[in-house]
Amino acid sequence: MIKNYIIILLFLLSTTNSFSAGSSSSDDSSKVKSNYDKAVVLIKSAKKLEKNGKTERANKKYEKAQKLLIKSNKKTPGKADTLNYLGFTTRKLGDYENGEKYYLMGLKINPNHTGINEYLGELYIATNRMDLARERLKVLENCNCEEYAELKDIIEGVKESKY
Repeated sequence: MIKNYIIILLFLLSTTNSFSAGSSSSDDSSKVKSNYDKAVVLIKSAKKLEKNGKTERANKKYEKAQKLLIKSNKKTPGKADTLNYLGFTTRKLGDYENGEKYYLMGLKINPNHTGINEYLGELYIATNRMDLARERLKVLENCNCEEYAELKDIIEGVKESKY
C-alpha cells in the first residue's frame, strides 16, 4: 500500500515538473513585445537622434515605427495611443495632412488625450494655425502635465521669434 502511494507521489511530482516546465515557456512568449511596444522604443530612439542632429537616422526609425504602428492599428483598431503615435511619426516624416487625420481620429476616441493634444498643437504651429494650437493648449490647461508646459513653451517661442 505504501508502495502505491510512493508511486502515485512520484507520478504527481514528475507531472507537476513537466507542467511547470511548459508554463515557463509560455512566460517567455508573454515577454514578446507587441508591434506598438516596438514602435514606441523606435520613436524614443529617433527622438534622441533628432535632438543630436541625426535627422536622417531618426527618420529611418520613424519609418520603421510607422510601419509597426500601422500593423498594430490593423490588428487592434481604435486605440488612441496607437493613433497618437501614428500621427506623430507621420508628422515627423513630413506628411502633416495624414498626421492630422490620425490625431483627429484619436481625439474622437479620447478627446482629452494629453499626447494627441500636444502633438496636434505642434502640428498646427508647424502649419501656421496658431488659433488651433491655442485651442489644444486650452484643452491641456488643467492637466498639470508636461505636455501642457511643452506646448506652451513652443507657442511662446513662436510669439517671441515674430518680434
